[in-house]
Amino acid sequence: MPTSVLAPGPILLWPYQARYRLAAQALAKELFDALDDDLKPYVLLLALPIDASLPARCLEPEESGLPFEPFCDAVSRGRLIQEATPRPYIERDDVTPAMIRRKHEGLGVRDAVQQTLDELDEHATYQHFAGWPVMIRGYFVVTVLRLQRKPLRSYPSLRPFRFYTDGRPLASSLLVAAMYRFNEEGVKALSEPEPGASIFVRPRESEELLRSAGKTFLDTPAQALGLDPSITKLFATCNTISSLRYEGAEGVGKLLLARRGHPNLEEVFALTCPTELTDYRAVRKLLEMTTPDVHLLADGENVYALGRQIDHYDAEREDLFVISFITHYAWELQHASHTLLRSHYGLPGLPRTRLSRTGFRRALKRTFTLTDTAKVERLWDVVLEASRQKHGTMLVITTEALAEADRLKLQCTLIEPVPLTPLITRLVTSIDGAVLLDPEGYCYSIGVILDGRASGRGDSTRGARYNSALRYVESSAYPCIAIVVSEDGLVDVITSVQE
Repeated sequence: MPTSVLAPGPILLWPYQARYRLAAQALAKELFDALDDDLKPYVLLLALPIDASLPARCLEPEESGLPFEPFCDAVSRGRLIQEATPRPYIERDDVTPAMIRRKHEGLGVRDAVQQTLDELDEHATYQHFAGWPVMIRGYFVVTVLRLQRKPLRSYPSLRPFRFYTDGRPLASSLLVAAMYRFNEEGVKALSEPEPGASIFVRPRESEELLRSAGKTFLDTPAQALGLDPSITKLFATCNTISSLRYEGAEGVGKLLLARRGHPNLEEVFALTCPTELTDYRAVRKLLEMTTPDVHLLADGENVYALGRQIDHYDAEREDLFVISFITHYAWELQHASHTLLRSHYGLPGLPRTRLSRTGFRRALKRTFTLTDTAKVERLWDVVLEASRQKHGTMLVITTEALAEADRLKLQCTLIEPVPLTPLITRLVTSIDGAVLLDPEGYCYSIGVILDGRASGRGDSTRGARYNSALRYVESSAYPCIAIVVSEDGLVDVITSVQE
């Protein structure tokens, strides 16, 4: 990236611009950290003058890391882009000519800014994304979001450049849908009479935006099936079905989404009267008949048969999707064997590996400065075995495992110190409660009921196991790591030492 050149003198376009940027930064951190804390979101503001004699500026923060000069002609380039692209809303009667003009102008400016950002980011480790420009006192103010490139590109996505009937872009991934929602919040805040005067980051705001992003992303497979996304509401439908039990049992099975007659679907038997997907209890009952190789077949509106996938599916078609109901209130959206979204208690997230060897080793090094290969591998074998526990479990590694076992002796089962092996791990993780061990791999107590102070960082969508581990780790006076294995097989590594 070129060396940043400071604009001549600071500029204050409106009184609350710094406050707006800080609020947007806080929201971005909450939202994208919930998806992947390696994304490291960073927000900055660009000011692009309508008057071509004035320079473009990086408003906030003062040291943004972006040069201002490449953006000086963004408005004029935006007009050229505007002239070369069709006007939006050409088939709608509910918008005025002024609205069409503003929308067209904004599209041009945003595309011009994004082109410049892409050029500057060509060899960078991060990537910038331009938000919608909002006119403030003679300047187009653009909220720019920066994310780390490597984690950004590590998740599978669908084909880009698909659009709603009104011209709005469809999201190709949950990450892109989250960006859309973040940008929409920014536009709302910048469009207020005093932008930034009111704090637009509220408690649980990131969860609300994530749910909205999940709804937005599920519009993409809905449209691929030839459905109206505004009516189909696939995200809410899948959440509701996954939340239901049948005679006390949780729903497990798969739903294949494709138009009827798809060349890669074979019907085992058909329903005389297809069942609407919104008849949630009926669909949940039908799910009981599925097996590992026979699934429900649905066209996005109705379940019409039970059947299976056959032959080789051409992923370029993007017209066959799989909804996997994993456990109670947990499901995944998959395409061509890739998981695109994972929802747990109605909160969507990015697909994660069940356990990251690299991430675990990094946590050991950061928390205990532990780099001895033999010890690291011994602990990895223990954690790997614990991750296979079907009903979930929890390991707590702490430098003061012996002292903590004594302190918590009234709420655990003490054992003679023993180095954990995969076999012993399988035995001690088969009961409720945490397993307490030290960085050497020695176990001192099992079935531990953890204590700890509430920190305000708990997650109501997660179970008691996760939240008790979080409270314990954050309250601990000693370096420690908690490894939480959920019933659906996902693994969280919670550390007392942050990067």
